Amino acid sequence: MSGERPVRPPPTSIPLIVAKEEQCSQIALSLHARRADAFRPDRVLEASRLAALCGQTDLNHSNQYVVGLALCTLGNIASVEMSRDLFPEIESLISTANPYIRRKAALCAMRICRKVPDLQEHFIEKAKVLLSDRNHGVLLCALTLAIDFCEQDEAEGGQEIIDQFRPLAPGLVRTLKGLTTSGYTPEHDVYGITDPFLQIKILRLLRVLGRGDAAISELINDILAQVATNTDSSKNVGNSILYEAVLTILDIEADSGLRVLGVNILGKFLANKDNNIRYVALNTLIKVVAVEPNAVQRHRNTILECLRDADISIRRRALDLSFTLINEGNVRVLVRELLAFLEVADTEFKPVMTTQIGIAADRFAPNKRWHVDTMLRVLKLAGNYVKEQILSSFVRLIATAPDLQTYSVQKLYAALKEDISQEGLTLAASWVIGEYGDALLRGGQYEEEELVTEVKESDVVDLFMNVLNSTYASQIVTEYIVTSAMKLSTRMTDPAQIERIRRFLSSRSADLNVEIQQRAVEYTNLFGYDQLRRGVFEKMPPPEIREEQRVLGPSTNKRQSRVLKDKSKKPAKPSEQDMLLDLMGGSDVPAADTTKNLNGSQNTADLLADILGGGPSTAQSPPPPSNQPSNVNAIMDLFGSQATPPAMQPPQTSASPGLFAPTKSQPSQTPPPASGAPMHIAFNKNDLTLALQVQRSNPSAAQILAKFRNTSNLDRFTGVGLQAAVPKSQKLQLSAINKSELDGGQEGTQVLKVATATNNPLPAKVRLRLRVTYSRNGSEQVTEQVDWTEP
Repeated sequence: MSGERPVRPPPTSIPLIVAKEEQCSQIALSLHARRADAFRPDRVLEASRLAALCGQTDLNHSNQYVVGLALCTLGNIASVEMSRDLFPEIESLISTANPYIRRKAALCAMRICRKVPDLQEHFIEKAKVLLSDRNHGVLLCALTLAIDFCEQDEAEGGQEIIDQFRPLAPGLVRTLKGLTTSGYTPEHDVYGITDPFLQIKILRLLRVLGRGDAAISELINDILAQVATNTDSSKNVGNSILYEAVLTILDIEADSGLRVLGVNILGKFLANKDNNIRYVALNTLIKVVAVEPNAVQRHRNTILECLRDADISIRRRALDLSFTLINEGNVRVLVRELLAFLEVADTEFKPVMTTQIGIAADRFAPNKRWHVDTMLRVLKLAGNYVKEQILSSFVRLIATAPDLQTYSVQKLYAALKEDISQEGLTLAASWVIGEYGDALLRGGQYEEEELVTEVKESDVVDLFMNVLNSTYASQIVTEYIVTSAMKLSTRMTDPAQIERIRRFLSSRSADLNVEIQQRAVEYTNLFGYDQLRRGVFEKMPPPEIREEQRVLGPSTNKRQSRVLKDKSKKPAKPSEQDMLLDLMGGSDVPAADTTKNLNGSQNTADLLADILGGGPSTAQSPPPPSNQPSNVNAIMDLFGSQATPPAMQPPQTSASPGLFAPTKSQPSQTPPPASGAPMHIAFNKNDLTLALQVQRSNPSAAQILAKFRNTSNLDRFTGVGLQAAVPKSQKLQLSAINKSELDGGQEGTQVLKVATATNNPLPAKVRLRLRVTYSRNGSEQVTEQVDWTEP
């Protein structure tokens, strides 16, 4: 009271332990166990010895309350050594005639067996005897002991203890049946229900015994149906028994009708006014969906009503359950309700909701038009919370649906014009407008709320400028719009608007952000090369759709199976690509390397001199090669595709314009040169020559034999390899070189196969962009690039 810190009295537990008053001694023991840090080590040891001595004395006391207090103390503070020393006394007390002591001894046995699991075998038979006791208190404690033994056995992956208790299931069923049908008993009645605590314990033990056992499950089916049907649900006491019965029904091998009954009970819980009961029902239904989906679907409307509940925990559980209910048949209805909830949802819900709605639309969309409209609605409502993966999936959807590209770009343009505050919407709209701006301008008009508005080139540029001049122009938004504006410059015809874009990009050449500055400088320089600019910013080819593992809702039940399985190995991270390669729509797959795996980053090719859109120079490191990949360094790679190093790529062809063929490095037997086909020198430098021989098998395909030769006598070339690119209308397959190390006078051969993507005849002269890599006498790797046209 005076504000002074009270003086802590010295510990006096040691004398109290040996006091004549047993209550004081037991309290002192408990105090000592809880505040052992207040004692010196020597006193701790002394107290432990005294505790064991006094505990043994009190366990044999003539007063039942002294024995009960000693058992409680022992269960709370007994060490491993003390448990081993005193368990014979506990074992004998379980069989005593006094029901009060039997209860305490059963609970004490449970506690010490948790500390010393080896002692369980001494109490199993005792517990089995107690399970037939007629005293409710003893039976309740015996059930607690048996449940603990079985759960520990199950947690360790065993079934021996559970199997020992299973023969007792018929007796437990009779006891439970007697409780449910007995009349009024004042000493056990709680709101008109006979001993609900004992009923719940019996149901829990039956659940453990019936799990995975069809015979036991069949035995308890009838009593479970009786409990579920006859128990009064107007009071919480009855609801507790019903909840335990439902858990038992769902956990054992029950028949379908009984499971439906259990789900219907949970449905009734959802209509309860008590939020705790509704929360329990929602949380349990999440686990049931995978087992009885049709039964849960019947309560869909009630679940959706919970989304509007005032309790945030109810809304959260209802939201999780709603996502697990989505399937092909109800995706329209459920997603419509979820979008309505998204409009008023708390901020903490929006990231999860946008992700789950995106996944649901991707998996269950009835058609692509509905998919586009749904994702557009998500971007309008919560664009600031959309994750990159969902945004990437939406852009991929538009890129792979040519018939919806005009519609999508018009809707996104209208949405962005209306609201520029949603970052996800801004990113998606800027990318789509930049990629398919010609469709927006060519369409000329779009319909929005029955109003017809003409879209002009100046309107699109003005929209981009408004976004950049707003407070919503973050770094990533600026990066997207810079590249999108550059793409638009190749899709517009008005010189004035193209000049506006050029001036805008020029103004960003001194931007404080290095990425934006670099792109602005590159793009500004590209305005001096119109043909190169148009080739670089042609439309990207549709990306490859990959199956990914996606699961709706949390998987919290062991019975739930995986909704989707990953059908393919996860591809390795892509190696670093330069910006020009990414903007031209090329795949992230590295160029076909004819030697070993790529090691290190790739050198950047001259952007202005790369007329065919060639990619970065690939440097081959000396052995042993490293397969450590590096990350994609590109701001517009929305597709998020991953690549595999060349040595792990399956055979494929590339139809990308001006890209080094992303094909497999696969050794093959070199066919003999065709007689009469001339060899043409394509590369001759530093005593290494490359000769090409074109063999036309049919009008639309040709096979090219590439032959490397070391023309020196003393020098040795290692890491010799060839990469190639073909024009956009053609595709290329490139095999690996048969010999990448050439001594003086030795040769290595490699086969290229060129074909048209549309089965049209090949041009009269094959045109290739070649990249030759080699190392001379162990020196640094050299990369040479040449353009070759068939003579």
